[in-house]
Amino acid sequence: MKRSEALDLLHGGFIHTVKDPLWGNIPMTEALKNLLETDDVEKLSRIKQNGPAYHIYPGAVHTRLNHSLGVYHLGREILLSVATKAAELPLTATGIFSFLAACLLHDIGHFPYAHSLKELALREHEEIAADLILRKGALNEALAKTGASPEMTAMIIAKDLPSADWETSFYRNILSGTLDPDKLDYLTRDAFFAGIPYGKQDTDYIISSLSFTDGRIVLDESALSSVEQVLFSKYMMYRNLYWHKGVRSATCMIKKALLSALRDGYIEYDDLYIKDDYEFHELCRQKSEYPPFSLIEKAEHGILFERKYSRPFNAEGNVEKKSLNITERFRTENMIYEELAEKYPDLREYEVIIDIPEPISFETDIAIRTADGSVSPISSFGMIFQQAGSVFSKTLRMVALYLPHYVAEKDAMLAFEKVDKDE
Repeated sequence: MKRSEALDLLHGGFIHTVKDPLWGNIPMTEALKNLLETDDVEKLSRIKQNGPAYHIYPGAVHTRLNHSLGVYHLGREILLSVATKAAELPLTATGIFSFLAACLLHDIGHFPYAHSLKELALREHEEIAADLILRKGALNEALAKTGASPEMTAMIIAKDLPSADWETSFYRNILSGTLDPDKLDYLTRDAFFAGIPYGKQDTDYIISSLSFTDGRIVLDESALSSVEQVLFSKYMMYRNLYWHKGVRSATCMIKKALLSALRDGYIEYDDLYIKDDYEFHELCRQKSEYPPFSLIEKAEHGILFERKYSRPFNAEGNVEKKSLNITERFRTENMIYEELAEKYPDLREYEVIIDIPEPISFETDIAIRTADGSVSPISSFGMIFQQAGSVFSKTLRMVALYLPHYVAEKDAMLAFEKVDKDE
């Protein structure tokens, strides 16, 4: 495909505008705009992007739909930047529209309450998105009318779906990578709505520094600092928003309630799929007689447990060894409960919660194009994050004990340390 053909595809017919508070006017074709109005996409307007974070940052009530529109917009901008600089691209019209649709639809299988459900043994949301796309119905029909292939769109989103097609792999690497439109949007958008400065990126400059070389997207060497900025922003957003102790409290309270209910047979895993925030809470309210569901009710109303004890994650720690498997964590929590129960008779077993965040990575593998036109791996440029990434990860990842407000920190610490010493 010649440059002019690609640019014509990415400009022609984009006659509708969706206004976004972050990126301004987002152009869409008639068919893409109709795709927004399908039930599976519209549902995203009822799922908060950052789940319970609004209890800490009241402005953070933006939705998965806001974010999906932003990813679509930045995905289109990336293709425009690449197409402008290349005389020819090995892309197809079907592939381009499949990629744009994948950007718009990548979160349609997402669960409510952000990462509260992340560690449960659930199907990946990308897999659910692919199923929804391939299922015969309104979404599949609307998608086909955009010029996209439903099959290719599903494969771009769900990397586990087998594909030997180069173009599909190319779009997959754009949608999920170091400088992907997903990350560029959520870091900037989450910071914007939370009212904090940490996630802001020089997005226009980053995108303008991308080009197509040797069958892949590469970044100009002059924009290397933007990679460091993105990675540092990720660190700061985890430190100040995603893993804020209040957000972690709400997250682990919801998680503990759901794990308890799954263990005791009050709900099934299938009950949690394809839910928006309202439907999720309604599911729990229907079974409000189950005591652990009081944790979800408290979290919803901002009555959060307090972090009574924490320490850096230690892979050799006894608590970590006993609790890394989330379904086996009950036993460790019950041991701590037994240490506290005599002094705190109102305390319930399900109110003792150990929180261990998942590991996160600050690795990057984007290729860098130097001034002479040669392409090298980013590892050859001695970036600070190659050395500092593991330190940042260790600084962020804390094992914490959450309990009701009336439990004294000293008692919580003693109970945790006693269980930690027991083999």
